[in-house]
Amino acid sequence: MPQHTAVSHMTLVRARVGCSAKVHACLNQLIEPSRLTPGCLHFALQHCDSDPLLWHIAGYWASEPAMQAYFNSPLMDVFSVLLNQQMVDSLDFQTFNEHASAHLHKQAS
Repeated sequence: MPQHTAVSHMTLVRARVGCSAKVHACLNQLIEPSRLTPGCLHFALQHCDSDPLLWHIAGYWASEPAMQAYFNSPLMDVFSVLLNQQMVDSLDFQTFNEHASAHLHKQAS
C-alpha cells in the first residue's frame, strides 16, 4: 500500500478596493464544507490585520490525493466567482509537501 505524505495549500487573496466584504462572504462559504472534506486535517481563513484587502486561506491534507480531490470539487467554484465578478486583484496559490520541508530542515541542521 502506498505511503501518503501530508500536504498543504496556501492561497493569498487580494480583494479589489470596495469588495473586501463581498470577498469575505464568498471565502467564508469554504470553511465548514472544506473542514468536512475527506482527508482535511485543518482548514482556516484569516484576514490580514495590517491590510484590509488581504485574505489568507490554509488547508492541510492527509495526502496528495485528498488535496487533489478537494481541488477538483465544486467548492473551488468560489474562485471562479471571485474572478468573473472582478472582486479580486490577485490570487496567489501555492502547495507544499511535508516530506520536502522535513528534508530541508535536516539539511539546515
